[in-house]
Amino acid sequence: MVLQQRAALDPRWAWQTYRPDLKRPWNLKWAGHLYRRAAFAANWQELQQAVRDGPEATVQRLLQPSPDQAAFDRQMDELAESIAKANNQLHMRAWWLARMLRTPFPLLEKMTLFWHNHFATSNTKVNNVGYMLQQNRTLRRYALGSFADMLQAISKDPAMMVWLDTNLSKKGRPNENYARELMELFSLGIGNYTEQDIREAARAFTGWEIRNGQFHFNRNEHDDGEKTVFGRTGRWQGEDIVRLCLEHPACPRFLARKLFRYFVSETLEPSPELLEPLAQRIRETNYHIGEAVRMILTSNIFYSEHAYRCRVKSPVEFAVGLIRALQGQPSAIALANALENVGQRLFYPPSVKGWDGGPAWLNSTTLLARNNLAQALTSCEDPQFGSRCDPVRVVRKYGSNNDEEVLDFFLDLFLQSDVNPEIRTRLADYLRQSAQFRWPAYWSEQDRHEHRIRALCYLVLSQPEFQLD
Repeated sequence: MVLQQRAALDPRWAWQTYRPDLKRPWNLKWAGHLYRRAAFAANWQELQQAVRDGPEATVQRLLQPSPDQAAFDRQMDELAESIAKANNQLHMRAWWLARMLRTPFPLLEKMTLFWHNHFATSNTKVNNVGYMLQQNRTLRRYALGSFADMLQAISKDPAMMVWLDTNLSKKGRPNENYARELMELFSLGIGNYTEQDIREAARAFTGWEIRNGQFHFNRNEHDDGEKTVFGRTGRWQGEDIVRLCLEHPACPRFLARKLFRYFVSETLEPSPELLEPLAQRIRETNYHIGEAVRMILTSNIFYSEHAYRCRVKSPVEFAVGLIRALQGQPSAIALANALENVGQRLFYPPSVKGWDGGPAWLNSTTLLARNNLAQALTSCEDPQFGSRCDPVRVVRKYGSNNDEEVLDFFLDLFLQSDVNPEIRTRLADYLRQSAQFRWPAYWSEQDRHEHRIRALCYLVLSQPEFQLD
């Protein structure tokens, strides 16, 4: 066991391409793992196709937009414009949830969610739906592309400029907020810059303003004097500071660590040696995020017990994954309202550090709220959601008939049968006992059968394993 542990953490082994073999076969377990991390979750058809196609082809499919993507984007962009004009924050949150639920390119939305937490900006202060939607489109545009281009673009993003006060920074009165978070949270991490670096960098961002909803450089308000940042002196402007951060040796390592935490493990603390091959890929590709993600999703460490079910799903991941697996189409507005009770309000992260994530997502209150949401979505009795996420419809679609088949189907769909045998026995006992319930006299045999299916689905979703990616 000790030798296996050492081999699993060896950097060379960790980042080699995963090749299925007798000891680590490609199967439903790993197909589900890949889809949870890269696409919220898979429906039954996607799981079966992934098992048939193998890991390499499945990763390639997840990394590429489908032929329907352009039409989908146009439709959602038109809707976003009307929401921005109305400045409707509820519809703004529902709009993004609708994208996540219906997108033909789920990895792109998963990465947009990652960057939303990385560049955490809240409409609480921005108070402008148009600015927030504009930032969301910027994050999506670069989500799997160039981090270097994204960092330049987000620096000039109006929502970010309001959020971190860049638009208030004037010659002789530089505001340090953006310079500080650019280094601490967005590119380098604590310990890789000095307070003097921040003060000097803040001068470079003076004169940055918003005019007509867009970035504007006011040369008259810009401090054009020499600044020394990271030991390099020049008459730096804001774009130069971003470039200097990207050229800093800590930047690829910082980004590699965040991607590792998001896709591989929140509990395993990676050594510098383990992260270095991923950081090197980021350097070699000039910060191409898609290539870094590809390296992770095809690696040995991704398909190892070090990565398996060791991330707590965020509330959005929990809800969107559940719905996508059931191929449901619930009201996105109702879902946006419900997620507030579960602890995640899109476009309203709690601070510039974003949501803490990990175990912080789960406590007695939020776990109860998750279970209540799962029941509301699947019971077909909740007035907000109705029957638009009906487990019965999915069971019928994929041909499960008797109790045993239905139980196996839900365990495979949601947990890929990775459940304690004792739990499976309890679920089977429920099915046997519920068949003998004293049902209301006016319920037909079909009503009883469908109620038992929905109740069983809810019981599977309430298992601890379903809380984990």
